[in-house]
Amino acid sequence: MSLFSRFFGQQESRSVAKDRLQLVLIHDRSDISPEVMENLRRDLIDVISKYMDIDESHIELQLERENSSVALVANIPVRTVRRRRGSERRAHGE
Repeated sequence: MSLFSRFFGQQESRSVAKDRLQLVLIHDRSDISPEVMENLRRDLIDVISKYMDIDESHIELQLERENSSVALVANIPVRTVRRRRGSERRAHGE
């Protein structure tokens, strides 16, 4: 292993460790337990699945710090958008 790859390999590991630590700190500061995050994930899947076919195995939910606040960031892969049938449109006055 060259000196160059060693240096950048360690830098990458430090960056990953720093990101993980920041995520842990954000979770601690926002007082959201892992159980609450899992419940939120399930609820989002239930609601979004009514309108879209999503890839549940690749959903990513994260809490990120923005200035002095915390933001929930969701990456939810959409396979297809469900089309509403005519009767549903009429029921909604469309």
